Amino acid sequence: MRSVPEWLRPSLWGLAIRSALVAGAVVTIALALGATALLFVLDRSLLSALDDAATARAQDITTSLRSDPPADLDAQLLDTTQRITLVQVVDPAGQVVRTSDTDPGTPATDVRPPAGGPPVPGLTGRAEPGADLRITVQGARGVGGEYTVLVGASEEPVEATLATVGGLLALGGPVIALVAAVVTYKLVRRSLRSVEQIRTQVATISSTDLGERIPVPAPRDEIAALARTMNDMLARLEAGHTAQRRFVGDASHELRSPLATVTMALELADGRPELLDRELVRETLLPEVTRMHLLVDDLLLLARADERGLPLRLGDVDLDDVVDTEVHRARGETGKTVTASLAPVRIGGDRTQLERVVRNLIDNAVRFAAHAVHVEVSRRGNTAQITVSDDGPGIPQPDRARVFERFVRLDNARERDRGGSGLGLAIVAEIVSAHRGSVRIGESAQGGVQVVVTLPASSVSSAEPS
Repeated sequence: MRSVPEWLRPSLWGLAIRSALVAGAVVTIALALGATALLFVLDRSLLSALDDAATARAQDITTSLRSDPPADLDAQLLDTTQRITLVQVVDPAGQVVRTSDTDPGTPATDVRPPAGGPPVPGLTGRAEPGADLRITVQGARGVGGEYTVLVGASEEPVEATLATVGGLLALGGPVIALVAAVVTYKLVRRSLRSVEQIRTQVATISSTDLGERIPVPAPRDEIAALARTMNDMLARLEAGHTAQRRFVGDASHELRSPLATVTMALELADGRPELLDRELVRETLLPEVTRMHLLVDDLLLLARADERGLPLRLGDVDLDDVVDTEVHRARGETGKTVTASLAPVRIGGDRTQLERVVRNLIDNAVRFAAHAVHVEVSRRGNTAQITVSDDGPGIPQPDRARVFERFVRLDNARERDRGGSGLGLAIVAEIVSAHRGSVRIGESAQGGVQVVVTLPASSVSSAEPS
């Protein structure tokens, strides 16, 4: 089967051409319907005018017959015009006793209405071959008996008028449709010129220079709205590209340090094997490998969250048990005081991810606390709250929202042994958001940091232990 050439496929035509063709077709259909309606109304109107003229002549003759016999009728009543082409007065015997023709002939119709009744217009008849007549008949009671008055009006002027108007419409309709198509084509082309300029400018913007913007036209129309939308999209792309570059740079920087340490230790062991003892492995290699492993896990979790959202394995979680386990773990790893105040709260969520949230918050608090850390689990209506407080230096108000960004470490936390990778709070924010919760930072009663995590809570029975 032969394929259709591209120039015959409407889907491949330009928008301006398709719009012009559609406009031309719509105007043509509208003109055709309008012309049909106009010709119909005009035909009815002209025929009604013929009937009115014939009826008026018939009534005048009927009035004259009441006082004069047919032979004495005024000659003007029998005159013919462009409209009235036949007048006949028929006696009761069916003979034409007075007519506008020189030849009396036969009656134009056999219809005989009663005398004194209303006229009967619109009857068809022929005065001669090819001449259509509309005959009005009226019964008359006059001198010498009852008569029938016949008045015929020719339809030829009506047909000529309809032919003239129809011809003008047939000639003017295509011209109007063509003008509409051309005007539509030019208007669409003019509108698309601005769109093409936007497309060209966007095509010139490369991924290495996303700072360029599209000029917004002065008129506040759809084209200006498109330009503003494109500028907003470019701003988002630029922000995302900048964040991605910063993310890659920060990740490379964080991985470079443990890799350099491990590489240096292995080179030392390769040159002097006797130095590769248990102390070097425990105090240098294993901590750096563990740090690198945790960093890679954090990066993978954030990458999955960015790509398709953080996957959760939902189930019932006793939040107080999770916090109690992490508190006991922290007590065994630090000499600082870690206390807890736990109320029984059960929520629906991913236990593994919630453990990670609590662990990150407690580790951060222990890292920066001076002496003590306090963790509290409580229920507020339909929500569960985890509050982690410390007596450390605190976080300034302007930086409390920024610390949830990735690789953000404040000036007092930039030391490698205290600042971590800068991903802990970012991971907390991702996990809490995936659980439809919120996290905020405030100031504790001791002047340090207070982190409050709010999560949707489900019902809990009174038999559950603290």
